[in-house]
Amino acid sequence: MTDPVPATTPSPSAPAPPASTPPPAPPGGVLSRPHRALTLGCVSTILLIAFEAMAVGTAMPAAAEALDGVALYAFAFSAYFTTSLLGMVVAGQWCDRSGPMGPVVGGIAVFSTGLLLSGVAQNMLTFVAGRAAQGTGGGLVIVALYVTVRRAYPEHLRPAALAAFSAAWVVPSLLGPVIAGVVTEHFGWRWVFLGITVLVVLPLLIMLPPLRREASGPPDTGAKKFDARTLRLAAAVAIGAGLLQFGGQELRWISVLPVVAGLALVAPSARRLLPAGTFRAARGLPSVIMLRGLISGAFMATQTFLPLMLVTQRGLSVTQAGLALAVSGAVWALGSYAQSRPRLEPYRFTMVRSGTVLILFAVLTTPLVLIDAVPVWTPALTLSVGCFGMGMVVSSVGVLVLRLSRPEEAGGNVASLQVCDALSNVVMLTAVGSAFAALGGSTTAADDAAAVGPGAFVVVYAAATAVAVLAVITGGRVAAKGDIAN
Repeated sequence: MTDPVPATTPSPSAPAPPASTPPPAPPGGVLSRPHRALTLGCVSTILLIAFEAMAVGTAMPAAAEALDGVALYAFAFSAYFTTSLLGMVVAGQWCDRSGPMGPVVGGIAVFSTGLLLSGVAQNMLTFVAGRAAQGTGGGLVIVALYVTVRRAYPEHLRPAALAAFSAAWVVPSLLGPVIAGVVTEHFGWRWVFLGITVLVVLPLLIMLPPLRREASGPPDTGAKKFDARTLRLAAAVAIGAGLLQFGGQELRWISVLPVVAGLALVAPSARRLLPAGTFRAARGLPSVIMLRGLISGAFMATQTFLPLMLVTQRGLSVTQAGLALAVSGAVWALGSYAQSRPRLEPYRFTMVRSGTVLILFAVLTTPLVLIDAVPVWTPALTLSVGCFGMGMVVSSVGVLVLRLSRPEEAGGNVASLQVCDALSNVVMLTAVGSAFAALGGSTTAADDAAAVGPGAFVVVYAAATAVAVLAVITGGRVAAKGDIAN
């Protein structure tokens, strides 16, 4: 929207309005009548995907036992993650070619098929295949919904739309495991998957009309062709990530082979798949994408090892340790809401830099609970500070990627953002998990407080801190040379 041309030219003596003052935003928000159906459909879709992500861990032990597939337990998780990488890249190209409607509809269909396949599986291989389909569908949908924000919402509403996406994770993170536990105990583990299969149809019906109206068709600047080379690179990254996860599960010399093979696939392929300059944090878009990977890897490691640290080193029960993570989703959403306030838009880069400092604070101070004199509730406080920072930075990074992308490149750049996030988690958890196991940690350490010493946790959090420091440095480079630092 442009300002109306004044009827008369102001006199030279009249004071000019400050150049830095942003124009007033048009009335209405993401829940105003023009955007309500699309917002509710998008948020409901993310809500269901988030619930599945949070609930599957609760149902998995029962599923693996019933299907006599404990040996393939880890593959039920890695299959989802590996195929989601490929789905993200396909979605990016699909969106840049014909808009986000196809990937949204196709992704929900594939995701639902995967849920159905896992829910009716009679053996573990079929169950893992269903999880792989869920990963593909989830990768397609999440990228397409980001592109939908780029296509269907005006720029001043995009921060609020992404904040709503973050808020959709709050209820699943708090109640997902509990609901999944009740369903598994009273109705059986299959209904954790089959129940969501039915529910995903409603959000699609809600969002389809506005999605077709606002975001269908190729970008105004023209459609891009499918790039076979990019798809091959994505496949190499996905396979390499799977090998890394497989090799990092056990400490055996033979495990070195899949790890080396995975690195040989991931390193060169990721360098070519992501925007040029990503791994050296070049200013602008490459640093924005790199920052997403750094904060995700550092914070994922911090959260993953916290419950085990509280159980083995401070003697808490599993339930008590889980309370340290209970408020994470709500505080994360609060940080995302804060960055969406229109009056803070001129300070977008400042919010990114401040958020990375909060994340570093959380990563650095959380392991202080290893000291007996530190109260056991301290990690709940430090993690909340970090979650607020994550909410600010993750949503701001999404806003910046959409802002820095040309219309015909938005899908590919959003896919790069999600791929960097997911790949960073794989590499980080494989590295710190192997180091933790080498220093005495184990998956059964929660049952024996003497099974692992504090040194193993110190190494994990030292690595996470180093990555968080790199995130703070990278956060200072997200502004391109032509942008005004704020």
